[in-house]
Amino acid sequence: MNILFTLCGRAGSKGVKGKNARDFCGKPLVWYSMAAIALYKEKYTGDDTISVVLNTDSEPLIELVQQVKTMEVGILHRDESLAGDKVAKVSVILDCLNRAEQMYGVKYDMVVDLDITSPLRTVEDVHNAILRKAQRSEVDVVYSVTHARRNPYFNMVVEENGFFRRAIPSNFTTRQEAPLFYDKNASIYAYEPNALRTKDPVTFFNSNCDAIMMFDTGILDIDSEDDYELMQVIAMFLYNNRDEYKNIYNRVITFNKY
Repeated sequence: MNILFTLCGRAGSKGVKGKNARDFCGKPLVWYSMAAIALYKEKYTGDDTISVVLNTDSEPLIELVQQVKTMEVGILHRDESLAGDKVAKVSVILDCLNRAEQMYGVKYDMVVDLDITSPLRTVEDVHNAILRKAQRSEVDVVYSVTHARRNPYFNMVVEENGFFRRAIPSNFTTRQEAPLFYDKNASIYAYEPNALRTKDPVTFFNSNCDAIMMFDTGILDIDSEDDYELMQVIAMFLYNNRDEYKNIYNRVITFNKY
């Protein structure tokens, strides 16, 4: 199987300035996604062909990626038309696919995007997403989710005409009665290349998707300065207490040696 891993990050950010090129627990944030790819290649690839590309308009991010001499990463300078904050990320992933196939002369069977700002993943999470997608060729994308801590039928509310009410009106008296919901944690996406080429990027996730479950602290991604600080506290706890997360951190540390 030919797999394309994508790393995508804009230069601009409204919530956290320059977040894609910032440090996380003392190391560049992007290195955590790169570490997951490196461990996946070592543990699970077998005869698979693996390519990695960075799609960005950020020169500092390019410099950080190129500091890791043990991983070949193709640099795709992002066109201005794909750099706006309202551009669907699926459009950027498609750009990666088209340009990577030209760059490497490879026809990819799967595109796996690891979101730079969601670093709390394990190599097993990446493997689970790829395996699930490989098992379900009819699915357009497999993405990562966690169990939702709030439920729109029971304990989520909206404001309407000066009052608050349940987001979805219901007669449920306990959360356990309500339908089960999940949170997309914006960490891992395993795409079907043909779907990237044919589906509307705006409504891509409205149909024909599947999911894998991740540990629920992985629900956090970096959208604010508070997120940035809180995630580092959680991350250091995981790196110190859970081997599957420690493996990622230990690989990130080795990147300084080259």
